[in-house]
Amino acid sequence: MSNYREITQQIRSHATSDGDGVKIQRVAGFNNARFSPFLMMDELKSDQRSDYVGGFPPHPHRGIETLTYMLKGHFQHRDHMGNVGELKSGGAQWMAAGRGVIHSEMPIMEDGDLHGFQIWINQPARDKMKPAQYFDFQPEMITEHQTEQAGMLRVLAGSIIANGEELSGPLTKTGVAATVADWRSNAGQTLELTTPAGFNMMLYVYQGAIEVGDREAKQGEMVLLSKGELVNLSASQSSGVLIFIGEPIDEPVVHYGPFVMNSMEEIEQTIKEYSSGVFETY
Repeated sequence: MSNYREITQQIRSHATSDGDGVKIQRVAGFNNARFSPFLMMDELKSDQRSDYVGGFPPHPHRGIETLTYMLKGHFQHRDHMGNVGELKSGGAQWMAAGRGVIHSEMPIMEDGDLHGFQIWINQPARDKMKPAQYFDFQPEMITEHQTEQAGMLRVLAGSIIANGEELSGPLTKTGVAATVADWRSNAGQTLELTTPAGFNMMLYVYQGAIEVGDREAKQGEMVLLSKGELVNLSASQSSGVLIFIGEPIDEPVVHYGPFVMNSMEEIEQTIKEYSSGVFETY
């Protein structure tokens, strides 16, 4: 096995909608072990008010963590536990649903550009019935590292070794080791990452195009990488890339709407408890 990671699969995002008609581009990997611990990524991008104004009215979750990252736009989070958070351009928020949470994410902006991402991270079985948690962090809290050679790297969650320097983001509470970072580069800039050899790694290109070794990844593609300790990224044009690195969770994944558990029996119990109002008592 090469010490350098290479692209092994390329998946194009597909158009869909969620919430109250919000238009998104989605990449799902619930049944792909090489996504683990990540489950899904939604990209929200529009300059049309009608594409996002409906937002995401109150809805439940169990068994997952969500990390929402906003490049442009302004949303407000509310949940049944009383948390209220502002999600502004350049900021992010994290929620661990655990045994159950009911929350909403509604736009405060009335017009203008919207561009953001919501990432679903699986919770291991030991965490799926723990109390829910919430944490938001504004742009100034996110770790930024900029060099002439590599461009700018923003680290949201976990830690990453970039061009020999270790950087850590503000989110360290994830149930398993998981790194999420945003690399913004100009043509000709390069980035070398050192990663745990046994962790999964994938990249989502949201602007421009980059090369991993001798293969290209284009805007709108999620690329899954082979195992290895090193990866070389180079930008062939002005680009933006989300970087995902995580410790795999070797457990069954059963997904039903907003719930992710380890068996169908647990899903059925979850639906029963939500329908009977149990979530609201947590």
